[in-house]
Amino acid sequence: MILKGVEASRYCAKPDPGRAGLLIFGADAMRVALKRQEAIAALIGPEGEGEMRLTRMSGGDLRKDGSLLLDAIKATGFFPGPRVAFLEDATDGLTETIATALKNWKPGDAQIVVTAGNLTGKSALKTLFEKHPTAICIGLYDEPPGREEIEAALQKAGLTNLDREAMTDLTTLARALDPGDFRQTLEKIALYKWGDPSPLTPADVAAMAPATIEAEVDDLISAVAEARTDAIGPFFRRLEGQGTLPVTICIAALRHFRILHAAACDPQGPGVGIQKARVNFKQKDAMGRQAGQWGSRALETAVSLLLETDLTLRSASRAPGMAVMERALIRIAMTRR
Repeated sequence: MILKGVEASRYCAKPDPGRAGLLIFGADAMRVALKRQEAIAALIGPEGEGEMRLTRMSGGDLRKDGSLLLDAIKATGFFPGPRVAFLEDATDGLTETIATALKNWKPGDAQIVVTAGNLTGKSALKTLFEKHPTAICIGLYDEPPGREEIEAALQKAGLTNLDREAMTDLTTLARALDPGDFRQTLEKIALYKWGDPSPLTPADVAAMAPATIEAEVDDLISAVAEARTDAIGPFFRRLEGQGTLPVTICIAALRHFRILHAAACDPQGPGVGIQKARVNFKQKDAMGRQAGQWGSRALETAVSLLLETDLTLRSASRAPGMAVMERALIRIAMTRR
């Protein structure tokens, strides 16, 4: 049986112990590793590995000794409880060996968990798990996590009290970061908010977001905020050459202009508003000037345009992302001028 999307995420969170095997494959090794960690932990519990109820082996080990997997699923452990035989980096060349183990599997044996890289549609290993009556096949493709996956990750990290804008920022962040970095960011935010009953805000997310935004991205956003339109193109060419994603730039721009807008709306003035914001002390003077020069209405327009751009980047639009982002920032800079 093959599972996709939300069904696959739900299964990894609570796998069926009555199934003989589970195959998780995909091009993103980190995403595959996180899902199999989740599935194995759900099957054997937090003490399973310490109680030696998890047997690990690599594809190379199994190629040298074809009996390893079958021996692992039939072995009797010293500690009671469910067991897992985990095979990492499997390939189509091991399909017959894995098929033999699945054929000989009986209730009470260790469940077989297999991970692999990117498998084609005609992959023998993928076909084996798809068609096997008591096995599950899950393919993890290069697509952003859905809202349900993000909410599950938030709940797991203990983050249940957040406002709508913070959820939007976290959704955008989840698309910009690899799964491992995103999980670490959530854990960092959870520690940051420990004991604080107030809702998670965009400012909290900005304060805890990983330092993956290069200095040149910050320089680009500053150029936009200061209406230096002639500098935007060269910055984009350099960032594009570095492999920077358009969504990464969009996150930085939204964060910057939301802070400016909050400061511009502060009853004590933009300078005081920026002092209250959680921004780098080196940026406070410049951002205080920017908030005063823009004004709240122009900043509202800038934020609205960035939100529209974010939706376009997330949509099925075929427009090149960097071009869409560059055009949006030029329009914002022209608005300031």
